[in-house]
Amino acid sequence: MVNKVILIGNLGKDPEVRNFENNSVANFSLATSETYTDKNGERQTLTEWHNISVWGRGAETVQKYLKKGSKVYIEGKITYRKYQDKDGVDRYTTDIKADTFKFLDSAGGNNTQGGENFGNPQQQQQQQQNKPSTPDYNSDGDDLPF
Repeated sequence: MVNKVILIGNLGKDPEVRNFENNSVANFSLATSETYTDKNGERQTLTEWHNISVWGRGAETVQKYLKKGSKVYIEGKITYRKYQDKDGVDRYTTDIKADTFKFLDSAGGNNTQGGENFGNPQQQQQQQQNKPSTPDYNSDGDDLPF
């Protein structure tokens, strides 16, 4: 069985990082959008919001490099949580626990031209040569991305 999600979108707010005794977590919202033409011929945009959590050393990396509006590629798994609100009512939430992410902005800003093309290998190679160095992160490895 597989539980995997891939998202490319923009942060809706700056990451919020909480530190625990032996771990840390960064939480942020991510907006993904798609555009379509409705039956009247008008272009419509549908935006979905996703709750993202990044654990461990990745949380520190996210806090350092991402901010509201940053474009990011996320891989992770869907998780579901149940909690009680302040009135004792059961609430449910769906989150994405990110284990891999890639910054798609150029270093130092929200430049949407800084993203990578995942389809054309020649363009990818050219972009990698011309792109400022921004870290990628994969929680499976022990190496820091910088």
